[in-house]
Formats: sequence, C-alpha cells, structure tokens
Amino acid sequence: MEDRLDQACAWIARLRSDAISDADRRAFASWMSGSPANRQAFDEMTELWGDLGALSHMPLDELYPESVPSSNSRAGSQPTPPSSTTRSDSTVSTGWNLPQWLLGGSAVAACLAVALWVGNEWLQQTPVQQQIYATAVGETRTLSLADGSQVQLNTNSELIVNFSRDERRTQLLRGEAFFDVARQTSRPFTVAAGEANIRVLGTQFNVERNPDNTRVSVTGGTVAVSEARTASGLQPESVKLTRNQKVSVSNSGLSEVGRTSADEALDWTRGQLVFDRTPLDEALEELNRYLKVPAAAAPNVGEQTLSGTFELTDPESTLAAIAAALDLDQDQSDPNLTLLSPKRN
Repeated sequence: MEDRLDQACAWIARLRSDAISDADRRAFASWMSGSPANRQAFDEMTELWGDLGALSHMPLDELYPESVPSSNSRAGSQPTPPSSTTRSDSTVSTGWNLPQWLLGGSAVAACLAVALWVGNEWLQQTPVQQQIYATAVGETRTLSLADGSQVQLNTNSELIVNFSRDERRTQLLRGEAFFDVARQTSRPFTVAAGEANIRVLGTQFNVERNPDNTRVSVTGGTVAVSEARTASGLQPESVKLTRNQKVSVSNSGLSEVGRTSADEALDWTRGQLVFDRTPLDEALEELNRYLKVPAAAAPNVGEQTLSGTFELTDPESTLAAIAAALDLDQDQSDPNLTLLSPKRN
C-alpha cells in the first residue's frame, strides 16, 4: 500500500503540471481504473489533506467531487448536499467517472495544485504514529507492528514505537525484546536502548537493556550497532554484527564482538535461561528480570563462569540451583537483595 500512496503523490505532481497532455490524463485514468487499491490510495491522500484543513476553503466539491474527504473518514462529519445552483442532479458524481472529469483539464489542474501544496506540507511534517507497549513482571507479549515486523517483549519490559513515512524508530526503555523486522530498504528500522543505537533494514536480533549495559545478539541478517553518545569531538564507535554474533555497549564503549547462538539469544522465549561459560554477573542480570528480590554476586565471585540450562517457571529455585552449581551461599540478610558469596568454612 505504501508504494501505491507514493504513486498517488507522483500522479498529483504530474497532473498539476502546466504541460499535462491528454495522454497523461488517459494514463492516469488507466492507473485509477486498473486497481481498486489505486483508487483507495488516491482517496486516502485527498482525505488526509482535507483533514489538515488546507482543502476546506476551496470549492472542491464543485471542481473535483472525488477529492472531498468522505463522511466516514472522520467521526462526527456530516455529508454536504449538492447545491442546486452549481450543478444539477444529473451531474452529481456517485463514483469515479474518470474519462468525463479528466477532460476538464483546467479544473483538475487547479485543484491538484492545491493538493500538491498540501501534500508537500504533509511530507515535510512527516506524521508519526506512536504506540507504547509494556509487560509486567512474569508477563511476555508478542507484538505485530504496522510494517509487518514482529516483536516479542520479555517480562518487565517497555517499548515505544514511532513509525513515519521515512523511518521506523523504536526505543526500548527497559527490559528485553526480540525483533523480527520486515525488510524495507527505503525505511530503516532503528532501536535506541540505553547506550546503544541499533539500525537494520530487515533481520532478527535480540536486545537486552540492563542497568549498566545493553547487549545485542543477532540470529539472522546484519545489524549495525553504535554508541548512543560519546565524548565531545569523537565519532561514536560502531560495529556490524552478523548471524550468531553479539556485542555489549556501555558508557565505556563497545565490547569485543563475541559468539552466540539462537538457543542462547532466544532461550527466554522458551521459558529457559541458557548459559555457556557466562560470567555470574551477567547471568544474574538476566535472572533478575524474573526475581521478586534481585540478586547480586560478591566482588570476588562475579567473574566465575556458569554453564547449563535453567527453567524460569520458578526463578527462586533457579537462583538456588545457580548458587549450588558454583558452591556459593545465598545471603538474604538484606530483604531487598540476595548476595551470592563464597561459602564459609
């Protein structure tokens, strides 16, 4: 549909030209009659411009009846009956009668000149459609976006989606999300998440926003990851990730590119956590999304590595299993934090 809207704009520009020919009008008539979707695209553009108010002062119901926004396009609008002094009942348009109205070139050019001006104003303003999605602790959600992309939101996550004609922008405010992005080469898809900016055309990748960093894991295609901000006068660092690669971005910059897998990146979508020589600090960051009371590692054990698959149906039992696997104690003397530390002899 987006291509047809572009075609409708192109036809508006072409038809308002002083050099428009009968051949142009016939070609336009053929385009309009070639598909109901073409007619719908042209209707949508004129209705949109009418909504902006720039067509309301013109007598378009006389010059070009088809360009008037329909009564169904806005709540509360009322149809305006035709004036008997301007046209008779026999000339009231009840549909697209293209060959007849296209012959009236001067009237068409006049109204399309107005339509082109309104269209340019609309394109410059680049209207944005914004949605906000959030999940509670213990809840996951799958989103279908307007461009055909899908997003899976993990527990305790929040995502803002801003789509315009020029770009598809999203912002992960907290939590974790897996993106399966529909490919649109003319409209990039971007994700802002903490210290990371992510840009793709169409691919699959997972984003984890943590208190101290943002991790990006790619399961298909190519993803460009860059620093969101850097010291004054310096260019932000950036890297391109391909399938089964990951990187972490923090206020100290980009980490080294590491290896990952779909099993590791998407374990949470199956209700599991999969660790493969994962530092305990990093493992606890992931587990904390599900715990009622967060856990942390003591300074002298945070770098210990953990491997294994852990179920998320009972996060507290998972924490106990991790502590047992690394031979650590759970210090729960602070009601707001569980500290994993070496066992006392």
